[in-house]
Amino acid sequence: MLNAPKANKRPHKITQHGEERIDNYHWMRLSDAQKMAETPDAQTQEVLAYLQAENEYTAQKMAPFKDLQEEIYQEMIGRLPKREESVPYQMGGYTYGQRYEEGQEYPIYYRIKAGQTEEEILLDLNALAADKAFFQLASFKVSPNGQQLAYTFDDSGRRIYKMAFVDLQTKTTSPIVLKGCSGDIAWASDNQHLFFTSRNSETLLSEKVYRYRLGQKQEEAALVYEEDDKSFYTGVYRSRCQEYIIIWNSSTLSSDYQLLEADQPLGQFWNFMPRQANHEYSIGPDGQGGFYILSNQEAPNFKLLHSSKDNTAQQANWSLILPHRPAVFLEDLTVFKDFYVLEERKAGQTHLRLITADKDEYLSFEEEVYMVSMGQNHHFEERNFRYIYGSMTTPNSVYAYHLEDGRKELLKQQEVVGGHTPANYQTERLWVEARDGAKVPVSLVYKKGFKKDGKSPLLLYAYGAYGHTIDPYFSASRLSLLDRGFAFAIAHVRGGQALGRNWFEQGRVFNKKNSFYDFIDVAQSLCLQQYSSAEKLFGMGGSAGGLLMGAVANMAPTAFRGLVAAVPFVDVLNTMSDASIPLTTNEYDQWGNPEEEEAYRYILSYSPYENVQAQYYCAILVTTGYHDSQVQYWEPAKWVAELRDKKLDQNTLLLHTNLEAGHGGASGRFQAYKELALEYAFLFACLAEDEA
Repeated sequence: MLNAPKANKRPHKITQHGEERIDNYHWMRLSDAQKMAETPDAQTQEVLAYLQAENEYTAQKMAPFKDLQEEIYQEMIGRLPKREESVPYQMGGYTYGQRYEEGQEYPIYYRIKAGQTEEEILLDLNALAADKAFFQLASFKVSPNGQQLAYTFDDSGRRIYKMAFVDLQTKTTSPIVLKGCSGDIAWASDNQHLFFTSRNSETLLSEKVYRYRLGQKQEEAALVYEEDDKSFYTGVYRSRCQEYIIIWNSSTLSSDYQLLEADQPLGQFWNFMPRQANHEYSIGPDGQGGFYILSNQEAPNFKLLHSSKDNTAQQANWSLILPHRPAVFLEDLTVFKDFYVLEERKAGQTHLRLITADKDEYLSFEEEVYMVSMGQNHHFEERNFRYIYGSMTTPNSVYAYHLEDGRKELLKQQEVVGGHTPANYQTERLWVEARDGAKVPVSLVYKKGFKKDGKSPLLLYAYGAYGHTIDPYFSASRLSLLDRGFAFAIAHVRGGQALGRNWFEQGRVFNKKNSFYDFIDVAQSLCLQQYSSAEKLFGMGGSAGGLLMGAVANMAPTAFRGLVAAVPFVDVLNTMSDASIPLTTNEYDQWGNPEEEEAYRYILSYSPYENVQAQYYCAILVTTGYHDSQVQYWEPAKWVAELRDKKLDQNTLLLHTNLEAGHGGASGRFQAYKELALEYAFLFACLAEDEA
């Protein structure tokens, strides 16, 4: 029998609100300086030795399923086209596009000048990533005259970006590289200045906006805006109508904007309206001196208004276009010169609403359960627009909608090599009554022939935080589960916004446990309806969804055969108590601030790490990234160590750490599938163990 790694205990005393608790694995926490040091110190060596021991243990436990894991991985990448190209778009006299060449991990960005056929390579990410363990492009912006390229990239996995410049006329790359960026780029009209945001090296908050002139040293860039409130994120972009450079500021509950005419880069930014507590809004310049505004003031699900430039600070002078509707959530707005498109959500389902001077209509779709959103629309003056459509059975498809005749033109559908027949699969929308009477929507897919007799395996996925909704999306890799008899379900638990803003409010701060209860109640309902049974039911979630898995593991340890917790946020109390940890201060409105005793006690009551008990636990696979800046690697590492010390069962508990990656896992087109193949193989390993 293999012996699992045993982490050393070094009691670390923590006192909060007159209470003392002991963190035996606090020693696993390393600073960025320690992780990045050329010569690791003794603590770093011990931490790495423990993580590597856990990796080796995972490899040994999964060794009997190594062939299956490789088979699943080959299936996944085998469904990817050897050569894949994006839908091209026109901009500034060029056609732009990107493609993957056979066997390559990263895309190549190119353009073709109007009237010509010769391709101009702008960026080959394979060359840029050749000597790096991790590489990710964040932003790619060509200057308005088409002669300069600025791009931001991350080569550490920490989401701290660098910015590089290419002269597209001479094909030369500038020796100047800006560091510590957030990824945003907004060119001014003069083609010489651009605006970018920087990241705080400790908290990783994007808090400063700079104006940069080509050729300058980074220290010569001019600071044009600094956000002092640590609960806000800040970014910068150029408006769709090209008229403004816009700085946005956003916290969980408030937002505001600063604007500058794009043809006056040396000018002063002006505030759209004074910031107000609990007022979230977004703006869409109409190109004619006015602004469309989505606002939640006295309208939790948002309303649509319009203002002239002179009246933006005076809300009383804004004109109402669409009032608040309790059953319809306004998610987004895309403004064109002669029309605009609203993304709405009703009863969990997304819709596109087209409004012109003489038309107000919803786009219709044949499937009952689907997802639809606006695609890349680069031209403000276009008479058609692109949108993305898909479902749990239909591959993602890019369409162009033509206003003149209402025609929907398919531009590209995600190719599934080897073939995929949507009619061979069935999708459903269920509604499950939670313990407090709330109706939780569930999206479900399985291969036809699936028997609802309680004998089939099912993977239940959820996220449930930040108002982020997991829509019923298509996944080619998921076919490796469905074709082997699994059903797959998404529980749209509270904390997301599937049913509007109130659905989010019911799943944050002092209502956070609703997310956990919803997931457990959905799981039990699926078993009662005989889609599966507790012996063959699995749960999965990542990041805040990993917190969900950790809480469920403690609260309902017998409800699942196994859980997969990817980059899980499981050390909630300690992380939220330390403002020096990246992004903590921005999260207080999500989870609460433990400096306040009521929030402290509520978080303490569910934080997975503090609530590990001497009890039975189902099988658990935990994954993390050593360079993760969103959920630090030590959170899952400490949680696994605590579980190993206290749990009373012999069920499998595995920790896999990608020592090169961050929050999003491995970079590259193929590498990410290796981790997913491990997760899928883990599910089958649990089932095989029961059959042995």
